[in-house]
Amino acid sequence: MLPRDQEGETISVWVRDPKVQKEDWHSYVDYEICVHTNSMCFTLKTSCVRRRFREFVWLRQKLQSNAVLTQLPELPPRIPFFKISNSQNLEHRVRGLQEFLNKVLHCSVLLSDSRLHLFLQTQLSTEEIDACASGKTEYSVFEAIHKFANSNRRFPAEEEEKTSHYLDPERYFHVC
Repeated sequence: MLPRDQEGETISVWVRDPKVQKEDWHSYVDYEICVHTNSMCFTLKTSCVRRRFREFVWLRQKLQSNAVLTQLPELPPRIPFFKISNSQNLEHRVRGLQEFLNKVLHCSVLLSDSRLHLFLQTQLSTEEIDACASGKTEYSVFEAIHKFANSNRRFPAEEEEKTSHYLDPERYFHVC
């Protein structure tokens, strides 16, 4: 659990459940990222997505380019795929990815980056995240996050608010 300074806000993030995915002639490992928060910085209070290591690398590069004066935490080192089957190597990477996200989520400057929110709360590709964050899609960041949430919720459903509230993005999307 990650304490926040603002009136008891918390952000909890877990990286877990590494799975080998096979795609045509090559394989890769992806990781489940779950977020549970009461922070007003997040559109959704609970979410789970799957991301691969290269998407974490992309996120770190994008966050660094947006927050030039902020020193971002390091990611765990790359592991050749043939060594990823070693459970110790895999567990070390999972811990390193979780530590990276915990540090990122502790930085208020980084919490204002919509790419971080799209990374954590949608299954959009990195190209789609860039396009959405740049306003080059038919949907807003708010709409992208809610569309994903309605079709892929893994936490027990929280008490739903009236549908009319979803029409007002200002009610849910806060930039911190």
